Amino acid sequence: MFGGIIMIYRSLKKMLMILAIALFIFISYVSVLKAEDFNELGNRVLEYGDEGSDVAILQQRLSDLKFYDGKIDGIYGKNTAQAVKRLQKTYGLTVDGVAGESTFKYLPDNNIYTKMDISRDQIILLARVIHGEARGESFEGKVAVGSVILNRVKDKNFPTTIREVILQRGQFSSLIDGQANLFPDQKSINAARAALVGYDPTYGSLYFYNPDVATNVSWISQRPITLKIGDHVFAR
Repeated sequence: MFGGIIMIYRSLKKMLMILAIALFIFISYVSVLKAEDFNELGNRVLEYGDEGSDVAILQQRLSDLKFYDGKIDGIYGKNTAQAVKRLQKTYGLTVDGVAGESTFKYLPDNNIYTKMDISRDQIILLARVIHGEARGESFEGKVAVGSVILNRVKDKNFPTTIREVILQRGQFSSLIDGQANLFPDQKSINAARAALVGYDPTYGSLYFYNPDVATNVSWISQRPITLKIGDHVFAR
């Protein structure tokens, strides 16, 4: 009798997991049509202290022009300001380290969609998992979750696409509990874009977990820990 009940419980649990993943896939296709407010470079004037995906894009484009050789971190710090000043001086602009319209027009006119063959539905898909796994985390913590997914895409031991990595069975709790079905906020979308541009605060990590809520950490505790960001521990 008890054996039968256990079998029924396991079957229901498996069915619920399959339904959650199916719902996640369906919503990710439908809701992409609502994603209109991407934080594109040029939507705001950027200056020291700013943070976001547009800052990461600025850094990437400055790097393409050899003005910037620092980390693509989405944070407008001293190195980014100096790089902007070098560009401004080169083109005879006011050298103030503030990136506005006059500065943007001297940057390469490319974007992550054409340069990396990344579609908007992939960005929303990545942002969904970031939102589900790292709601309440800092911008860096959100980008870190996205970076783990992208690092897996590049690693030979994992699937080769964002969607396949995300849907790999049992890897992300937000798919199991339905959190990934929530539409991502703008910060999560920006974090996804920053990760796609190349910002990786995890230094190549392939795993992450929250030690306060994780129920089985014996396997990951044996892997090299890289760092802790917010509530998440990252490992290779």
